[in-house]
Amino acid sequence: MASSPCGNSNFDSGLEIKTRSVEQTLIPLVSQITTLINHKDKPKKSEGTQAAVHRVGQAVSVAVGRFVTVGEAIATENQELKDEMGQACFEARRAGDTIAQLTDVGPALPSRSDGPVTVFSDRTGMVKAARLLLSSVTKVLVLADRIVIKQIITSRNKVLVTLDHLERVSTFQEFVQIFSQFGNEMVEFAHLTGDRQNDLKDEKKKARMAAARAVLEKCTMMLLTASKTCLRHPDCESARINKDAVFRRMRCALEQVIEIVTEARSCGENKMLPASIYNGINNFKSSVECLRENLNSPSPQSIGSQLEALVERTEDFTDSAYTSHEQRQAILGLCQLARQEAQQLVQAWAEAQSVQAKEATEDMEVAILKTCQSASELRRELHKVAVVRAADLLKVHGEQLPLRALKAAGAEGNLEAVAEYSRTLTEQKEQLVETCRLLCHVSGTEPLEITCIHAEETFHVIGPQIVSAAQTLALHPSSKIAKENLEVFCEAWESQLCDMALLLREINDVFEGRRGDKRSYVSLPRTGKHTANMKTAKAVKLDAEEQTSMAKQGLELRLLSSDVDAEVEKWEEQEHDVVRQSQSLASMAHNMYLFTRGEGLLKTTVDLFHQAELVEEEEKSVVMTEMEKMLPLCQQLQTGARSPVQGKTATFQKVDSSIQTTRGILTVVLSILSTCHKLTRKYKSERSSLGSLQDWRERQDASTPVKEEETLNKDSNGFGVKSLEQHIVGLNLLESK
Repeated sequence: MASSPCGNSNFDSGLEIKTRSVEQTLIPLVSQITTLINHKDKPKKSEGTQAAVHRVGQAVSVAVGRFVTVGEAIATENQELKDEMGQACFEARRAGDTIAQLTDVGPALPSRSDGPVTVFSDRTGMVKAARLLLSSVTKVLVLADRIVIKQIITSRNKVLVTLDHLERVSTFQEFVQIFSQFGNEMVEFAHLTGDRQNDLKDEKKKARMAAARAVLEKCTMMLLTASKTCLRHPDCESARINKDAVFRRMRCALEQVIEIVTEARSCGENKMLPASIYNGINNFKSSVECLRENLNSPSPQSIGSQLEALVERTEDFTDSAYTSHEQRQAILGLCQLARQEAQQLVQAWAEAQSVQAKEATEDMEVAILKTCQSASELRRELHKVAVVRAADLLKVHGEQLPLRALKAAGAEGNLEAVAEYSRTLTEQKEQLVETCRLLCHVSGTEPLEITCIHAEETFHVIGPQIVSAAQTLALHPSSKIAKENLEVFCEAWESQLCDMALLLREINDVFEGRRGDKRSYVSLPRTGKHTANMKTAKAVKLDAEEQTSMAKQGLELRLLSSDVDAEVEKWEEQEHDVVRQSQSLASMAHNMYLFTRGEGLLKTTVDLFHQAELVEEEEKSVVMTEMEKMLPLCQQLQTGARSPVQGKTATFQKVDSSIQTTRGILTVVLSILSTCHKLTRKYKSERSSLGSLQDWRERQDASTPVKEEETLNKDSNGFGVKSLEQHIVGLNLLESK
C-alpha cells in the first residue's frame, strides 16, 4: 500500500506506485487538489480569490479530460485491459467534472451586501471527488504501466526464440542471418529494460536489473565468438563447453529481468541476500541503544546472541588464507573486546533492574557507549581489511600476466603451459571471488551488496570460460576464430576488474559519508536550442573496433572524473572557483562517458559537440592562469567541435577526438587541483606566520616549482579495460548530409 506523493493518507490510492514516472505524473495533480482542499470559506472573499480557485478547478478538469482520452486510446489498443481501463477512465472523468462543478462560480458577480459569495460550499463533496480522482488516475497509470511490462516480456520472448535458433544452427550462413536478427532484438530489449531500470523506485531492484543487463551486454559478444568457434570446430569439446556456458548465462539473465519487472518469486528471488556484517553491526547497535527505553524488558540476553552471530560472520575474514596474521589478530581482539563490553552492559542493566531504576543509570549509559564504540571499531577494521585486500589485488591483477601467458601458450599449441597458467588464473579467480564476498560484508547499502554479489558471480563464471577458450586455442593454434574468442573472454575479465575498481570507490564513499550525485553540469544542451541551424542528420552504425575504442575512452573518462571528485574532497573551501569549475568539468566528462554507453542527456553527436564548444568559456578562464597546457587543449576541443564533417568515418574520428581531448583536459585539471590545494594550504600557513601577502609572494618566487609532468604521464586506467557493453547499446551517431 503506497500513499500519494503528497504524503496525505486521505489520498491513499490503494495501489502501490513502483515507478518514478507514475509518481511524477501524480505530483502536479496532488498539488492542485491540495490547493482546493486546503481552501477555506471565509465570510468575505475577493473576486481575485474566487477566480483563482475557479481556474485551478477548471485546470484539473481539463487535464483529467486529456489524460482520460489517452487512457481510453490505450484501452482500445490493449483489449485485455479494456474493461479495467475503461472503468478507471470513467471514474476519473466523473471526478474531474465534479471538481469543475464545485469550483464553478459562473460569470463575475457584483458585490452584494446580503451575503458572502463562496467558491464552493460542499467541502465533503470536494474531498470525496478528490479521493476518487486520485484513486482512478493512479489506477489508469498503473494499468498503463502493465503495457510497459508486457512490452518487455514480449521483447524477451522474441530474444529467447532467436536464442534457441542460434544455439541449433549448423552453418555459418544461417548463423550470420539469425545473429543479425538477434542483435536487433537485443538492442530493443536493452532500451526497454534500460528505461525500466531508470524508472524503478526500489534501489535494490534497480541494482538487480543493472546486474542482469550487464550480463546480457557482455555476453552478447561472447555468444558471437563462442558460437563461431563451435561452428568452425564442431568436434571440439572445450569449444562446446565454452558456448553452452554463455547461452546458459544469458538465459538466466533474461529470466532475472522478467522476475524483476513482474515481481515473480522464483528460487533465485526467494534466496535472501547474505547477512552482511555492516547490517549486522547496525542492528546490534540499535538493539543496544534500545535498552535505554526498555529497562523493564525481561532480559538483554538477546544482545549476547546477536553479538555471537556477528562474530561468527567475521570468520569469512579470519578463516581466509589471504588474511595476514596481524589482521586476523586485530579482528579477533576487537571481537573479544566487544564481548567484554557487552557483558559489562548486561551487568549494568541487571544493577539498574535491581534498584528498579526508571531510566538508564550512568553506568548503563557508559556501557552502552562503550559497546557501540567497540562494534564500530570492529566494523572499521573489517572495512580496512576488505578494501586494502581489494586494492592490492587490483594492482597485482592489473598487469594481466596469467591472461597474456594463456594467450601465448594457446597460440603455441602448448597444452601443458595452458594447464599451468589455468591453475594460476583459477587461484586468482578464487582470490577475487573471496574478496568480493568480503566487500559485500562492508559495502554499506543493499544495492552495493547486490553489485558485489554480481561481481563475485562474474569472476566465478568467466574464469572457467577463459580456461576452456584457451584449451580450444591450444588444440587449434592456427584458428583465428579461436584466438578471437579467447581475446573476448579475456577482455570481459579485464572489464570486470575495472568495474570492481569503481565498486571499491563507491564502497569507500559510503563508508566515509561521501554519497550523493554529481553536481549537475549547468551547460547541457537543451532540445532544439542549439540544433535549429544544423543540417538534417541521419543515424549511422559503428563497427566493432570503433565501438570498442569509444567504450574504452568512455571508461577512462569515468575513472578520471572519479579521480577529480576524490581530489576536490580534500578542499576545505568547496565553493572555491577552482573546485566548482573542476566539478563542472568532471560532470561534463561523466556525461560523455554515458554517451559512449548510449545513455544520459547527450543523445546525439550534435549534443556532444555542442557541449565540447562550451568548455573554453566555462573552464579555461579559471585554470588557464594556473596551467598553460589548458589553452591549446581547450582551443583544440572547441575548434574540433565546430569543424564540419561528412561521412561515418569522419564523424567517428571527430567524436573520438573530442573524448580524447576532454580526457587530456581532465588529466591536467586533476594535476591542477592537487597543485592548487597544496599552494592554498601553504598560502594560508605562511600568511598567518609572515603577516604579509607580499612577503609570501617573494618567498614563492624563490621556491622550487611543483613538477606536474609525473602526474600527467601517469595512466589513470591501469587495467587497460575494453568494455563490451557497446555491442548492445547502439550509439546514436549522426552523419551530416
